[in-house]
Formats: sequence, structure tokens, C-alpha cells
Amino acid sequence: MMSPLPSEKAFVPFVSVENMMRLVHHIGLEALLSELTDVIEADFRRWELFDKTPRVASHSREGVIELMPTSDGEIYSFKYVNGHPKNMAQGLQTVTAFGLLAEVSTGYPVLLTEMTLLTALRTAATSAMAARHLAPKGARTMAMIGNGAQAEFQALAMKAVCGIDHIRLYDIDPQATAKMVRNLSGAGLTVTACTSSQAAIEGADIITTCTADKQYATILTDNMIGAGVHINAIGGDCPGKTELHRDILLRADTFVEYPPQSRVEGEIQQMEADYPVTELWKVITGQAQGRRDISQITLFDSVGFAIEDFSALRYVRERLRGTGLYQNLDIIADPDDPRDLFGMLQRARQA
Repeated sequence: MMSPLPSEKAFVPFVSVENMMRLVHHIGLEALLSELTDVIEADFRRWELFDKTPRVASHSREGVIELMPTSDGEIYSFKYVNGHPKNMAQGLQTVTAFGLLAEVSTGYPVLLTEMTLLTALRTAATSAMAARHLAPKGARTMAMIGNGAQAEFQALAMKAVCGIDHIRLYDIDPQATAKMVRNLSGAGLTVTACTSSQAAIEGADIITTCTADKQYATILTDNMIGAGVHINAIGGDCPGKTELHRDILLRADTFVEYPPQSRVEGEIQQMEADYPVTELWKVITGQAQGRRDISQITLFDSVGFAIEDFSALRYVRERLRGTGLYQNLDIIADPDDPRDLFGMLQRARQA
């Protein structure tokens, strides 16, 4: 006999890469980045409600595979994400990801989605949120050091949220810079390709570093950093991977997401255990000071935290309503009698 059709309880909305791209264009990229920035900030304002734990990481010589869970007590989320810098030489993405939302009350999943593209969007939105609170007032120029897969999203989020209108680019691979110049054509930004990181940061109010190599690197040295800039360091995101010379950190006021994770993975892994940091959520809620004067160097030592993924997932779930940009996946067993899972299996036998 044929198996009966599953009930609605068995189906979980799934957003494929194709449908995620369609959703972005349905909303508008800059509009989405602006909305997502606000959603992430709203969750940072209720930071204390969330479960918080450093991501669970499996490291190898080739890269890292991680799980990033959190919950606000009503909704649970996790993201699977990898980081394999050597993938690019094989024509593969350095980072891939997918994520899930579930109801805490039942444990039933309510959303499954690609997160390779969504992670790029939420990382850019988080950077813009931090810059909104930490960058110099009236900032208009950003240097983008590292012009890979994340770079355009960073530029457009800073434009949409912070009013940046000039992007100065540098990458050790000129083809990466040429790609970014091409992709930002017509975006309403002045784009300048530079031949060195030193040239790129000239006149920049915000400096974003976003490189992929898994090593202790020195993308910026202390003598390159003048007073009053905001540094958005997002490339250092695992043990043994940094981008800034430690002397920069000695001059800067450093802001982080979750210190137990940042001290292992961020720029501050170079520093002593008592190196002072400020949690960004405290700045957003007014419990700590962010930028205090025009000469202060602020550093957002961003490694990516699970609450940001939670925010992105709940944003997508809300924005999916009425679009049809998802598929229903039959991934929850749904027997007529919850005690009779075996009986449900038997009904699937052919007559």
C-alpha cells in the first residue's frame, strides 16, 4: 500500500541558494542590509536573554568546521560553517554554511536555509552596526584591504547604513581588486583601486581588513594607523589567524562580540589575558562608552557570533512570508499516533 501523505507538521520551509538570491533581489540588496543591521542591533539590545557559548570547532591543517548554536528561550538556532582558505585554489568557496531555526517549546524545526550568502550579508550588516556606533562622525571613506567574496557586501553595507561614499581597495591579487571594481560599478560609490595597503588607507575614516589566509599575518602595522580612525578587523576568526600588528591594539580601544570566543579567535589572541576589551552590546545599550573623541582609534575585533546568525535567520523567516521563495521539505516524521513510529514505517510498504 502507498504511504499516506505527511501532514503539515512534517514540512519545514527550506530556502535554497537560488531562492535566497531571489529574496535578496526581491527586497533590494541595500534595503536588506539596512534592515538586517537593525534586526541584529535589536538582538544585541537583548543580549542577556541569549544562551552564549563559543562555537564548537573542529580544526585541521586544511581549515575548520564549526557549529554555532544559541537560543533566546523561545527560538533556537544553529549554523554549520567551514573555513578552508586552500579551497580557492581548487575553484571552491573558502566559506560555506547552512542554518536552522527551531521552536524551543516543541523542538520542531521551523526553517532550514543556505547560509553561505546569508553569512556574507549578516557579517556586513554586523560591521555596519559596529561602525554606526564606533566610527568617526561624518565618515565618508573606507579602505577595503582584502577584496574577496565578502568585500562587496562590506562596502554596500557601509554605504547603506553609515553613508560611506568612497571605497579604496587593495588586495595582493590584482584580479580580486578588478573583480570588486567591476561589481561595484553603478553602485553609487567612488571606487579607487590602489597598489598597496598603505596607499589604500590614505584618507580613510574606516579601515576594513578581510583576508583569508590562515596565519599570523600583519596586514596593517602600527605606523600606518593615524589618530581617529575606526578599524573593522574581520579576517582574523580562528586560532592562529590574525591581521593586525599587536602594537595597533596597544593604541586602540577594542570592542568585541563575546570575549571568551574573541580571546581565542580574534586579533586579541595576540594579547595578554587581561588585555581590556569592551563588549559591543554594552555600547549599543548605553552601558559602556564607544567613541569618545576625534583622536580615538576604535577597533571592532569581529570574529562572528551565533547571535548574529540567529538574527539573520529570524529576519529571513519573517521576510519569506507571502513570497513563496522556499520549498517545503518532508524531514519530520509525523505518525498519526506519536507512539507508533514503527506503524508509520510499515504503512510505507508496497502492497
